[in-house]
Amino acid sequence: MSWHDESSSPYDASELRKQKEEQVETELNPLGHSGSVAMFEEDLDGGDAEKDYVMIKPVNDEDDTSVMITFNQGITPFILTLTFVASISGFMFGYDTGYISSALVSIGTDLDNKELTYGDREIITAATSLGALISSIFAGTAADVFGRKPCIMFSNVMFVIGAILQVTAKSFWQMAVGRLIMGFGVGIGSLISPLFISEIAPKMIRGRLTVINSLWLTGGQLIAYGCGAGLTHVNNGWRILVGLSLIPTCIQFGFFVFLPDTPRYYLMKGNVQRASEVLQKSYPEATEELVQLKVNEMIQLNQSIPGKNIGQKVWNMTKELHTKPANLRALIIGCGLQGIQQFTGWNSLMYFSGTIFETVGFTNSSAVSIIVSGTNFIFTLVAFFAIDKIGRRKILLIGLPGMTVSLVVCSIAFHFIGITFVGNEAQVLHGGFTSWGIVIIVFIVIFAGFYALGIGTVPWQQSELFPQNVRGVGTSFATATNWAGSLVIASTFLTMLQNITPSGTFAFFASLACLSTFFCYFCYPELSGLELEEVQTILKDGFNIKASMVLAKKRKQQVASREKLKLEPTHEIIEA
Repeated sequence: MSWHDESSSPYDASELRKQKEEQVETELNPLGHSGSVAMFEEDLDGGDAEKDYVMIKPVNDEDDTSVMITFNQGITPFILTLTFVASISGFMFGYDTGYISSALVSIGTDLDNKELTYGDREIITAATSLGALISSIFAGTAADVFGRKPCIMFSNVMFVIGAILQVTAKSFWQMAVGRLIMGFGVGIGSLISPLFISEIAPKMIRGRLTVINSLWLTGGQLIAYGCGAGLTHVNNGWRILVGLSLIPTCIQFGFFVFLPDTPRYYLMKGNVQRASEVLQKSYPEATEELVQLKVNEMIQLNQSIPGKNIGQKVWNMTKELHTKPANLRALIIGCGLQGIQQFTGWNSLMYFSGTIFETVGFTNSSAVSIIVSGTNFIFTLVAFFAIDKIGRRKILLIGLPGMTVSLVVCSIAFHFIGITFVGNEAQVLHGGFTSWGIVIIVFIVIFAGFYALGIGTVPWQQSELFPQNVRGVGTSFATATNWAGSLVIASTFLTMLQNITPSGTFAFFASLACLSTFFCYFCYPELSGLELEEVQTILKDGFNIKASMVLAKKRKQQVASREKLKLEPTHEIIEA
């Protein structure tokens, strides 16, 4: 692949070039806005018919710079390292979600010398969700004020303090406080880790790199269940289980001591030199001129945020988020998907799977939970490969109906098992290893697969919904919605089992999953392959589902054409 110097720059092309550009832009851009337009040009430079050029026209947002940076750079070891380290937050998020299920079963009388009631279990579980909800509200603003890297490192400190309090807990309330403080770390990490990755990842692989954080999350859940199963019969094994969470936390903190923040944050603080250094490490083959172009674009974007100080900017961003139609629709979608992720019942299984499987007669409930979390991990891996190729909208519309059917079958199976509650004890009419118990396990596993494929992954692509000038505030609202839902589910799930029966509880989740399918069908456009500016145009005067699908298909065709031409020695990619 070759590059023109200034003497042969395409900027000096003839009027014919301009006419062709306008023609192709009209054909490939049915919505009439500025997007990436692939243009095949023949015989535009001195009649050389053997050379064809593909012009990729960048749009005017922070993710588009030179063609070299945007399209022609593969992922570098530096970007992989940053992604790997940032994604450890996802692992800790998943591990925390997973270990509490096993811990609640094996704590026994270790706290206050008495068995935990269902209410105690709900408080211990909900404490982390409450802490995460509180911290996620402020995490987006804190990331702009203090930096992405310092905020993630602060979350590590919260994890360490929370884990130590839990490991040494002798009372119920010390355990709950430890979970609350750990929740502060979970809330910060769950928001900033995907944000960090989205800001350092090349555009063409941003979706997949963000899914890596979800892979770490599901991997953390799987490892937590595995460790929980192995420590079930170990004296104070649950304390060891909690203590193991200190290892990834300390690893992440140690790595970040030596790693930089994102280029955008450095530019927000006026540190142009440091931003350029990070960009140069991210794109080692880029020239200084191309890096400077990226820096200039990011500076212009930052100046577009009104306000003399960070307080005024946050207030103005919040107003723009709610008053600009495209931003408001993005907020509805982002918060809606995060709410769906919680209120369709998945985290209730993660938090209380041990309790559920114990109730239907499985003695080694932690081992059964490994199957569920393993399915979750495998299908998150499937989503990693499918999310850009199949599209976000399609995998949501595959996953949610599958979840609905699975929950309905579980509801029916629980009805025939016949579970009643006497105080805090569940009594099973047909206990032991029954056929209906097997049905429940099978369809919970199926539910896990459909969940991981769609709603477990897509909501964390939330940063692509918002333009950069409101992204921090927008993702804060969406993430806070997630943790608000988690708090509600964690604090009410066992009570729901008691009051409306397991059959009624799963039927309730099934109805919400069904309604969620309609929400995604009518309100979630196809965003894979679209530029951020195009997303805003799609949402400007409605949700524009059909138009988004047409445009997403066109973008994939353009990428396929470009990849084909890159293999041709007579073709080259030049800058628009």
